[in-house]
Amino acid sequence: MFAIELENVSRAYQKYSGRHRFQTFKSALVKGDLFRSLEPDELVLAVDDISLKVEKGTTFGVIGENGSGKSTLLKLVAGIAKPTTGRVKVEGKISALIELGAGFHPEITGRENVFINGIMLGLSKKEITQKFDEIVRFAELEEFIDAPVKTYSSGMYMRLGFSVAINVNPDVLLIDEVLAVGDAAFVPKCLDRIDDFRRRKKTILFVSHDLATVEKICDRVAWLKNGKIQMLGEPKRTVDAYLQDIAAQQEEDYQESRKDIDLEQTWDNERRERRWGKREIEIRKVTLKNLQGEEKHVFHPDEGLVIEMNVAAREPSDDFVFGIGIFNSQGNSCYGTNTYLEDFEPVAFQGEGKVVCRIEKLNLINGTYYLDVAAHRRDGYPYDYHRNLYSFLVSSTLKDVGIARLPHTWKFSPKIKIKPSDRL
Repeated sequence: MFAIELENVSRAYQKYSGRHRFQTFKSALVKGDLFRSLEPDELVLAVDDISLKVEKGTTFGVIGENGSGKSTLLKLVAGIAKPTTGRVKVEGKISALIELGAGFHPEITGRENVFINGIMLGLSKKEITQKFDEIVRFAELEEFIDAPVKTYSSGMYMRLGFSVAINVNPDVLLIDEVLAVGDAAFVPKCLDRIDDFRRRKKTILFVSHDLATVEKICDRVAWLKNGKIQMLGEPKRTVDAYLQDIAAQQEEDYQESRKDIDLEQTWDNERRERRWGKREIEIRKVTLKNLQGEEKHVFHPDEGLVIEMNVAAREPSDDFVFGIGIFNSQGNSCYGTNTYLEDFEPVAFQGEGKVVCRIEKLNLINGTYYLDVAAHRRDGYPYDYHRNLYSFLVSSTLKDVGIARLPHTWKFSPKIKIKPSDRL
């Protein structure tokens, strides 16, 4: 079942024009230039023929540069704006946190605004009264709730708006870039509440420039550019594609030649889909070994793993990060780290080199695992990303479940008669 469906949706706005500054629909009819006023070159499509479906209970992210159509898309879903063409369908009650302070009247108090907004979102006065203390407590505005909203800071606006939006218990929660203006201590509370919504299988449409948060909380991500969907799919791959596009625009005069195309064409289609980046720093070879230096692909949980990467930099670089990620056969992340997370400071790299990540003990349960390796900038821009191109097997007679095998012991009181395992 889908919570949100958009079918060939477009939203057009008329460009500002000094010639039409004071023109009204009536005056256009009188002058006979209505159709000239609506010529295509004087219209801009904020959203251009978008079709997408968001499954119920998922968190769907939308990324893109300013002006790409993200906020317009949310307004269409919220019903604040109507599509010029196409169809928008939403199942369930919507709560939208789209524009900072939207729906708040600056001259009246926070208390009065809570009641007004609650009623606008479909609650009765009795329901708002029951939820009021929790709304104020979550927003941390006990001392200011009876002050006029015009005296609030942007952070206070955001806290109150977010608190109202989540406490009406919506089926669909729409969140725009408002978390960017939140107090540093309050944003984690918001993310915790979003996680709670996710656990309760609520549908969330999340627009943000905070790409790390998008990757962390979203199940799928759409990248918008010029009102169109450029990519829709897995968060990590979509975010990386977006970062690459930004870099390409910023460095338009320094575009790479197409000399790597022949090499890329030697990869089969499946492998090409699982490797991306322009390879300013390239991972040329990856080798898996045990701690004794022997190349192998079958390990015991108590064994260590050495990941060797032969790398090369085409040009001198002082901004580079090397990382690894281990996933089980269900695609769940078992472990990931990189040199930036571990506070290594890149200084310089040119030519060829080797990166070695040594894991002293795998501590993974029985099963097949897949390895990601990556070279990227500190801001996340991918030089060379290998997704699940390498695999290894952890073989064990133990039958524990989950992801990791955590070091542990068992202890029993004297009245519990139990024979200890000779395998532990």
